[in-house]
Amino acid sequence: MRQRMTSVLEDTFGRRVTYLRISVTDRCDFRCVYCMSENMSFLPKRDLLTLEELDRVSTAFVERGVTKLRITGGEPLVRRNVMSLFRDLSRHLKSGALEELTLTTNGSQLGKYATELADCGVRRVNVSLDTLDPDNFRAITRWGNLDKVLEGIDAAQAAGLKVKINMVALKDANEDEIVPMLRYCHERGHDLTLIETMPLGEIEADRTDQYLPLSTVRQRLAEEFTLTDLTDRTGGPARYVRVEETGGRVGFITPLTHNFCESCNRVRLTCTGTLFLCLGQDHAVDLRAPMRQSEGNEALHRAIDHGMGIKPKGHDFVIERRNERPAVARHMSTTGG
Repeated sequence: MRQRMTSVLEDTFGRRVTYLRISVTDRCDFRCVYCMSENMSFLPKRDLLTLEELDRVSTAFVERGVTKLRITGGEPLVRRNVMSLFRDLSRHLKSGALEELTLTTNGSQLGKYATELADCGVRRVNVSLDTLDPDNFRAITRWGNLDKVLEGIDAAQAAGLKVKINMVALKDANEDEIVPMLRYCHERGHDLTLIETMPLGEIEADRTDQYLPLSTVRQRLAEEFTLTDLTDRTGGPARYVRVEETGGRVGFITPLTHNFCESCNRVRLTCTGTLFLCLGQDHAVDLRAPMRQSEGNEALHRAIDHGMGIKPKGHDFVIERRNERPAVARHMSTTGG
């Protein structure tokens, strides 16, 4: 194989790509109000990459120096036989080529799969959880059951998985619940990451009504807690503080109030084989066609190289009243959360 095919992935701005997020399905058993419409039209199953193809393209990225794989959706654990993909990818952990295999989940299926995930070498999971109030949970997720999610989090912790809670800060919907969530997480040893709502995909709600800047949230937290800035990085865009009163960490992901693109080290693969080079831009290349052209991976690697050449410098997220349409038309569940 030519040296170019085994070279590390670096974009035209000198940023090395070491992190691949893989959406295995656009389907979800929730319908969160900031993520998708209640009556979603999902992709036909025939359009999806097979689990074997997902393993093949993931392996191609590992061969090019990607050291972290995150399985996402939709809700990844609703895809049929998805654990076979985790079992296959775990070989890269055993070889040492891969440093971390992890996933982001809504927690609804963790009670069923937590032990098996741990057996596959998964060491931590991100759980999306926006409220601890059962009625509000139902209002935000439309279809979700809070008790089932909390039981799943407990099951993950019992299986030895480190849990991080992701909470989308929503104006008027859960902004008064951030402190209770912080206390819940830190009492159980979980990190908490707060996220600004992102303008991805058409939904029934107006995101200008949902948007709560995390700069405001941090100011409010500082009135109740002592926050110490940390240099900790977990390979993602979050900026962390330590809450001195609890000893736990809180991360802030701020695509709107602070652009974190200068250190971007990731790309995203959709369940149909489209490689998106930026969450907030439409720059993309098709990996499905070149992968299916032959049993070899030369065409696949050329397509990946092309992707590195068009990866943009940053996103253009903005939420303003005059912007009638979202910054990006596709939903988060299509791209991979």
